Amino acid sequence: MNLLEEDIFAVFYQNADQERAQNMAAYMRNLFPFLGISKPERGALSKGFLKECKKAQAINWHFIEQCWSREREFQYLALDYLKITAHLLTPADVPRLKNLAINKSWWDTIDFLDRIIGGIALRYPEVNDILLAWSTDDNIWLRRIAIDHQLLRKNKTNTKLLESILVNNLGQKEFFINKAIGWSLRDYSKTDPEWVRAFVDKHQNEMAALSIREASKYI
Repeated sequence: MNLLEEDIFAVFYQNADQERAQNMAAYMRNLFPFLGISKPERGALSKGFLKECKKAQAINWHFIEQCWSREREFQYLALDYLKITAHLLTPADVPRLKNLAINKSWWDTIDFLDRIIGGIALRYPEVNDILLAWSTDDNIWLRRIAIDHQLLRKNKTNTKLLESILVNNLGQKEFFINKAIGWSLRDYSKTDPEWVRAFVDKHQNEMAALSIREASKYI
């Protein structure tokens, strides 16, 4: 690691708050250790570091992997880093992003990675085949990424792919899958409510009540 990376790690540790860390970990079901740094504080502490990272010419995967091996705030830092360097990501990075998704998995990181991976797929349509395969994977978090990777695309949404991925996940009892289905449909309903209404009408007998409720919020 270069000095800049060592500095940001040190800064985070210097600003740890043990009492807050316990509360943050409890909120996340004690799945991960925390430092106790709030989102606004994390943003302030990392602002200068991330500003320098914008100058990067390549993704620093060593830094990201170091972040993934530490407390939860470092995973958030890695995701912030990926967001500002997303233009450098290519299909070759998808296997590494998959590795992040299946390690220390929970909704907070997955719902960030879906946009990152979705951005790659939008620029490189060949990634769509990978996401379609993920939609039937045994790992629910890869399924969730596949379902929600087109969020906020509006008119750029690939409805054929969206429908295939959603159909692959109907009839599930998993909350995080059924919620994701509802979110993806609700988001696209702002662009094409008729398409969403038709999808719900066609598949309502296979859809969870949660998915239908979320999908129908704006239609």
